[in-house]
Amino acid sequence: MSSPTPSQRSIPSVYSIGSSQSSSASSTRPSLHYAPLPSFRTVKALPYEIRQHCIIYFEEGLYFQGLNLLASVIYSGIPPNSPVFLPPPEFLALISTLTVHPSLTTRAQLEDKVQASIASLRYLRLLSNLVGPVHGNLREAFAFSTPETSSRRGVVRRRTTGDGISPTKDSLDSINNDLAHSTSVWAKAQDFWHVVGWAFNCSVLHTHRWERWKLWLEYMVDTLDTDWTQRVHIHGEGEDNEQDPRARSIIVRYLEGGNERRILRAIFADGSPKSAGEFVEIWRNETKERKKDADIKKAAAIKLDIEADQWGDYLHDSESSSELEDTPSPTSPTKFEAAMHSATSVPNVSEPLGGPQATILRLRLLSLLSTVSVFLPHTFTPLPSLYDLYLEHIRPLPLPTFFFIVSPSSMQHFHLAAASSITQVILRSLIASAAPLPITDDLTQEVLESCYLPYHANTGSISDNAKVSLCVETLLRLLQKHCGLYWTESLQNAVDEGVAAREQKAQNVGKGKSKGKGGRESERMWLKGSEARIRGLVRLVRDQQESTEE
Repeated sequence: MSSPTPSQRSIPSVYSIGSSQSSSASSTRPSLHYAPLPSFRTVKALPYEIRQHCIIYFEEGLYFQGLNLLASVIYSGIPPNSPVFLPPPEFLALISTLTVHPSLTTRAQLEDKVQASIASLRYLRLLSNLVGPVHGNLREAFAFSTPETSSRRGVVRRRTTGDGISPTKDSLDSINNDLAHSTSVWAKAQDFWHVVGWAFNCSVLHTHRWERWKLWLEYMVDTLDTDWTQRVHIHGEGEDNEQDPRARSIIVRYLEGGNERRILRAIFADGSPKSAGEFVEIWRNETKERKKDADIKKAAAIKLDIEADQWGDYLHDSESSSELEDTPSPTSPTKFEAAMHSATSVPNVSEPLGGPQATILRLRLLSLLSTVSVFLPHTFTPLPSLYDLYLEHIRPLPLPTFFFIVSPSSMQHFHLAAASSITQVILRSLIASAAPLPITDDLTQEVLESCYLPYHANTGSISDNAKVSLCVETLLRLLQKHCGLYWTESLQNAVDEGVAAREQKAQNVGKGKSKGKGGRESERMWLKGSEARIRGLVRLVRDQQESTEE
């Protein structure tokens, strides 16, 4: 039997993947493709003597020395495949806080504090690379406190997890340091999505804080991704027959009991007054910086000499407001409005969402939520409801930012089926009512030709017609890259008809919706650019096909 031609091949609907997983009891392997995981090493408990030395270092604020001791255990010439010494969850929770806390980053007075923050992130990544999130017990280490045990009520004990009760301050592994308890990121934040929303607000409003939150959030998203993927492989190999290991993933814990609308608002937090009011700073005075005369270079000159009764900064209040410099209020609309007004600038298409790095992290979180909804819809929310929420946030974006989100390069952060389905959901909300609806989201060349390519938007807005064109372009490129396109007269006619229809429809700009000459010209530039790329792609397919046939 001959293989299907490019015009017959399809990108499957992400909905069909989810239904096949739920309907087939014998299907244990995921239908979505995951990259192979490295061979993680097993772990063993950190020796008692080393734990006690580290506790002393951490309690005295000698974080860099404690981290060096932990790292030296890994770098001490242990055979490559032997078990790795794993610190208790309390250590890892503290180390994670050290990577982003203002006293070690934007308000650090001593160079060793800054180095401790850098070393903290380096150690966490090293440990994750060696043992992975599952063996590393990061699910317990990175658990947020419940309201009943939060630092705002002065309680030191960490929250009870599904695996048991975390050690209290009377435990051998407890650290008598506020950063390990009441002022840790795990106690100060309401939940993970509070941190996400605040971090993304910082990407727009407080770039000096975003530089630190970006590193923390990148690590956390990497951890959530790897933890989920590792549990998918465990599930596929049938290693855990009692409970679906994916249900015990860190991302599922963060989603449990959460409001899906609030979660989406956190991922799309843009520094607007409404967003900044909902996702507030984690630590008091977090956005303030040290005054010029209290910078690191001067503070580094303060020596620690116990015999001479010189205590450096150990008796100094690192939170003293007299040494803090005001920065714009989180609710100030100045930077937000400036970012929105500059959204028509092509080089800064992602600026309203905090720049390309922040936008990519947002996309990775959206992809993770999509994957969880495919396989565990009862844990979070059904996929159609989730994609409706995506639509609410993506469709109103300024045209350049919309392009950044739906472009093929951005959609590569999603699984292929999800990228196709999400783009179709957005497109169907914009396209003319005359366009026939496909029976499923399975994307084929025939579906493109009959349902999407020939049609304009359902309004006369230049922006909406440009968005339709950008969505069609993305679907065309996804199909061409993963299934191949086959040039036919019907394909060419559908492309030409759609370009003409959108051009004609966009001539009728409704009164009251005019954005001025400059705004209309910018939007028309995006429309014409997308049309040119669509025609160029089809022309390339035709030329390659003709050269092959010769």
